[in-house]
Amino acid sequence: MKKIVLIRHGQSQYNLENRFTGWYDCPLSGHGVSEAKKAARLLKENDFLFDEAYTSLLKRAIDTLNIILSELNQEWIPVNKTWRLNEKHYGVLQGLNKKETAEKYGEEQVLLWRRGFAVRPAPLDTNDERSPFKDRRYKNVPSQYLPLTESLKDAIARCLPYWQEEIFPSLKRNRQIIVAAHGNSLRGIVKYLKNISDKDIASFNLPTAVPYVFEFDENLNYARDYFLGDEREIKKLMQQTASQGGK
Repeated sequence: MKKIVLIRHGQSQYNLENRFTGWYDCPLSGHGVSEAKKAARLLKENDFLFDEAYTSLLKRAIDTLNIILSELNQEWIPVNKTWRLNEKHYGVLQGLNKKETAEKYGEEQVLLWRRGFAVRPAPLDTNDERSPFKDRRYKNVPSQYLPLTESLKDAIARCLPYWQEEIFPSLKRNRQIIVAAHGNSLRGIVKYLKNISDKDIASFNLPTAVPYVFEFDENLNYARDYFLGDEREIKKLMQQTASQGGK
């Protein structure tokens, strides 16, 4: 069997503070570092030997991947970084507290901003300090591709071609791959792999730093998928993720 492990980054400082993060480049919290190390232990216990890795251009995903590869003594494998695996861009919501935003605009509206398939928050201005146009890591990205806000639909349109053209074809030369990214970029990939509807993807939540394994046969046909770890604990973490936008 060939395997791809999808893993959302460990808890970030903005996750801890219950803020909309998007493309803001915040670090892992202390708990997030511990989560990444726990993920590495699970992968080691299950004999994962990665051939190649993929991640976004955001520190929380890069650091999660680095911790895992270090704990596994696999830092030497090729690592591919791309803006296409970045989190969904939350526009003017970036940095705002989710609870306070729900109190101001209502839980239903915040749920639409967080989980609505085609709903975009208001965009940032190009000259806003939070804008990707102000960040040198995106200097080689054509301006027409840089978002100032995104819906999940937009984020999928950004990251899915990279999955189809780069990540998945790499299974032809590799047996095990790890992709460390973000809640929404990974939800888009999962939606595609499991053929989840636009409506039902709203209720699918990825917990932080829990390895999600997809297996494929030698002909690259999907076989099965599963999380590593205690099932009850994972369900609890999913519920916590789902409730972040409440009052």
